[in-house]
Amino acid sequence: MWRILFIISVIPIAAALIARWFFGVRVLAQEGERLCRCDLATWMPAPDDAAVIHRADGTAAEFGHQLRLKALDGWRSQDPKAVAARENARRFGMAVPPLCGIVAVFAVFVAKIPVMGGIAVLLGATALSAAIGILSLPNELAAIHRAAKKIREAKSFPKRDDEDAVIRCAVAQAWKQTLPPILSLLHR
Repeated sequence: MWRILFIISVIPIAAALIARWFFGVRVLAQEGERLCRCDLATWMPAPDDAAVIHRADGTAAEFGHQLRLKALDGWRSQDPKAVAARENARRFGMAVPPLCGIVAVFAVFVAKIPVMGGIAVLLGATALSAAIGILSLPNELAAIHRAAKKIREAKSFPKRDDEDAVIRCAVAQAWKQTLPPILSLLHR
């Protein structure tokens, strides 16, 4: 029984790590350090940005992060229930695997389940958290694409390649942050 739960749990975790690497980490490594220049007249700072002076040049990862924050802010005003669901999925991923790990450790210590069972329970909770995180990702990606459409229409970046790199970095950061933190420790 524990072996079946172990195998069923390892497969989605491996798939989630591969997807995170392919769509998130790899893209940020390729595009993130690219220097981009924006038009400050059309590029508005992120909603929580309180800086008085803004730079017109920066890396694609910095502009992508700002684009993602703008997209999340716009999404929050349009559909607060979906944003709340996404945040709840993120909180679920932060809380459930460590709590299940604690319960599994105590169950192993009092000899209610074998060590393999404790590992399988921890992996099962992590796989469930990863699946919920990935299933809640499409709404955030749609919000990023809506914000990207706005910056394309406003022509915030004089070079099309810079604009594309910023959009890819914003999407990559969403993919990178979708997994539970326990898996992020394994795969940076």
